Amino acid sequence: MTARPIPLSAFAAASLLPAALIATGAALAGPWPAIALVTLFLLPIALDHLLARAADPQGAEFPAGNGLLVLLALTAFALPLAAIHGATSPSTGPAHKAALLIATGLWLGQIAHPAAHELIHRTDRRLYWLGVAVYSALLVGHHASSHRLIHHRFVATPDDPATARRGEGFWRFLLRASWQGYRAGFAAESARSRRIHPYAVYTALSAATLTAAALVAGPMGAALWVLLACHAQLQIHLSDYVQHYGLTRRILPDGKPEPVGPAHSWNSAHWATSALLLNAPRHSDHHTNPQRPYPGLRLPDTAPRLPWPLPLAALIALVPPLWRRLMAPELSRHLSRLPPAG
Repeated sequence: MTARPIPLSAFAAASLLPAALIATGAALAGPWPAIALVTLFLLPIALDHLLARAADPQGAEFPAGNGLLVLLALTAFALPLAAIHGATSPSTGPAHKAALLIATGLWLGQIAHPAAHELIHRTDRRLYWLGVAVYSALLVGHHASSHRLIHHRFVATPDDPATARRGEGFWRFLLRASWQGYRAGFAAESARSRRIHPYAVYTALSAATLTAAALVAGPMGAALWVLLACHAQLQIHLSDYVQHYGLTRRILPDGKPEPVGPAHSWNSAHWATSALLLNAPRHSDHHTNPQRPYPGLRLPDTAPRLPWPLPLAALIALVPPLWRRLMAPELSRHLSRLPPAG
């Protein structure tokens, strides 16, 4: 099979179809949430085994890409409210409610998060603040600070909370990265001259989100929003964990880390999951070119590649002994190919 680039229509279909199914399941009885779960996990991974790997894009301009990001961001505010309304309806059974909430949490973590991530890297302040609003709605607004000011600067060094150390299990990483990321982002923002501290804005936006959920379904609505946000945050940390596990920037003779390059992120060229995740698996190119829009991300030949689609790798990472055993040869193979530092 010939490798082909992912067109914008594929990004739109992969990200919006599950949202439409979830919204339908929030309004009607039936198998819609279960079908949404299939489109969010099983179907993309199955297609990845059937389709050729995605090729690098041919063009450099993707003017419609931002439009899809805006649509996904707006969906990230409305979809959880619809799901909470459906999950608190007395006319739906427990299985339907559980599938509805799980599917919504997966959509927030796998699609709303990559969309918000793209937005906070835009130079247009309107797009940037829309990304901030999405993260704040997920009760993790500080990610907009810690990701840009800490992660991108210190990635693959001990100073980056979002880089998992070799042998570090995900659950231990989660505890460390959550607190250290919050604290490092706060310190970085406090060192900048601002009339209003961004963390105050994040808190206000999160409070407004919880208020909206409470207006929809009372205290239970707010509690369910917290549950959905925690599910999304778990996936955000899983993404960081998998994409940088065990990779380090070597120290140069002048005592400084080598420049960030393709060798400092794990990648995946799988076609269907890359469409679903807005090309987030092409992570090396994002770190070397943070302003490059997601449809235009490349996959350098020298970048290390995961042996599985990113969602499947994240699932494996939930079981630390299994993850360490399967990743040990991959990491050793990658490290053996690196040229000497200098």
